[in-house]
Amino acid sequence: MYAEVQSVERLTPGLIRIVFFGGELKNFESTLFTDQYINGYFLPESADYLVPFDLAEVRSLGDGLRPRPRRVTVRKWDDTNRQLTVDFVVHGQAGYAGPWAQRAQPGDRLQFKGPSGSYRPNPDVDWHLFAGDETALPAISASLESLSSESKCTVFVLVDSKSHEVNVDTEAQVEFCWLHRESAINPTNALLEALKEYEFKNGSFDVFVHGEAGEVRALRKYLLSEYAVDPASSSISPYWRRDHTDEAWREIKKEWLADQAADV
Repeated sequence: MYAEVQSVERLTPGLIRIVFFGGELKNFESTLFTDQYINGYFLPESADYLVPFDLAEVRSLGDGLRPRPRRVTVRKWDDTNRQLTVDFVVHGQAGYAGPWAQRAQPGDRLQFKGPSGSYRPNPDVDWHLFAGDETALPAISASLESLSSESKCTVFVLVDSKSHEVNVDTEAQVEFCWLHRESAINPTNALLEALKEYEFKNGSFDVFVHGEAGEVRALRKYLLSEYAVDPASSSISPYWRRDHTDEAWREIKKEWLADQAADV
């Protein structure tokens, strides 16, 4: 499936919103998950083909030509207007998805598979806990916007600075805690330390924790050991790994997750 860029908006220094339309979005079937994502296929600069392409065919090309798959979260799906909104995290010219988003112009095309997902806030709990970094912001925002005015939420988000914060339009009762790397003593421990200092509400709660692998692992271990959080009914997973390319992270992710499962 492919779609065309309709508009590009820089929300923060590190977040670009792209709205897609047209192409094959008439066939797009949204899920009920608030963390739904698509697998986009980003072309290297040396690619001599255009979107749309035969995926099986281009996958057989050499390393310098084959498209790079990257998972990006759906920020919003407008079923009436058949518009797909994706917020891209950008940080320089490293990687493929971020640089593509920084160069994107109306009329550009992106080919992708999906959507898929696995999480939606549990309506039967007393409150909701969200924690993560910029990469988790689209899913956290979509989750908050899906909740009613009776829902209580606590949200911890780690970003570079105040200029990287975003507004979330939600009816839910949200306690938002923004953490800034630029002022943190140890940015890699900022989320964990904030969670340790937080006085948990009474009652049942569900958990959504996503972001950098090492930070997510530390949060998972803390929540499971201190609050008996059930990993089977929680959404706790790493989106990326510090000092690893996406390809390098994929190579070790299965082993990493198996090792993580033995933490608690």
